[in-house]
Amino acid sequence: CKDMPMLMATPHTLVEGVIISSYAVRAHHAFIYVRGEVLHVIRRLQQAVADAYQAGYLGKGIFGTEYDLDIVVHAGAGAYICGEETGLIESLEGKRANPRIKPPYFPAVLGLYQCPTIVNNVETLCHVKHIIDMGGDEYAKIGTPGNTGTRIFCVSGHVKKPGYYEFECGKITMGQLLNEVCGGPRDGRTFKAVIPGGSSAKILKFGERFKGKSRAGVEYDWGVEDVPMDFDSLAMIGTMGGSGGVIVMDHSVNMVEALANINAFYSHESCGQCTPCREGSLWMKKISSRMVHGAARKEDAALLKGVADQIPGRTICAFGEACSWPTQSFLSKFKDEFESYAETKKSKPADSLELV
Repeated sequence: CKDMPMLMATPHTLVEGVIISSYAVRAHHAFIYVRGEVLHVIRRLQQAVADAYQAGYLGKGIFGTEYDLDIVVHAGAGAYICGEETGLIESLEGKRANPRIKPPYFPAVLGLYQCPTIVNNVETLCHVKHIIDMGGDEYAKIGTPGNTGTRIFCVSGHVKKPGYYEFECGKITMGQLLNEVCGGPRDGRTFKAVIPGGSSAKILKFGERFKGKSRAGVEYDWGVEDVPMDFDSLAMIGTMGGSGGVIVMDHSVNMVEALANINAFYSHESCGQCTPCREGSLWMKKISSRMVHGAARKEDAALLKGVADQIPGRTICAFGEACSWPTQSFLSKFKDEFESYAETKKSKPADSLELV
């Protein structure tokens, strides 16, 4: 998770962002919700909060004013579903992290303990300090129109220099990020695919091209390497910026096994509240697991797609979409590989694949 190095390096930036944001909406209680497994991060944040209390930035009557603010660092149980704002609120209340139905449970109206609540992620709150320091107009000059500010990209997988990199939104392309910043593919390897925004973002296949018009009416004709790394550009080619987690795969990757790994994760992390998500994610896990264990059937690829297509739009939260998009996009971009797997029980050589 890209938040962890940031919180270890500059925890006070987050605390400052929480204080400013709380003051802006006149909130008097703030919680920093952290996965319980990262004890070192929790201790680092607790010390940063203690420093803020000692310096007078937190507590009763801050700097002689009538404004009070308390911050609590709360350790959760590490469930992925707590990334959904109402699931997180349920967890904070000591309940099972089942996302709430919206409406009526929009957090800004009925949030924590049925009080108006604002939920934001770490990266957003860390930007607050810089916006205040620079001023909104100056900060808006960073990045590109409609995609202002900076983004931290967590690049993992088959590049020479994986790591965390911060750039202005839209000022770097996928090719520049992977080849110039991350050193390109490993020796003797070539890029095969990339997931640009965390595991739920739809996969992109190197070699395919994207043509169309932007919202401003500007025509584009991009390969994967040409795509600017901003929210709008990635959405235009059918994927998303998401969390900024860039997962790179070279031609040594078996795409059936890669999808099976993702499906196992989403099946495990489903809260189980909605039947399409609970059963659909489990079915996708079982089918893809069967394929990689040598029992693939000719109809499995179509069955996988059929299951994935029945989940989106039928669940309380967006986890349903998140768990189905990998299967939909993997099958769309690597259909031949999945069909070949059913015949040979092993991955088809990537060089012989055709775009579909």
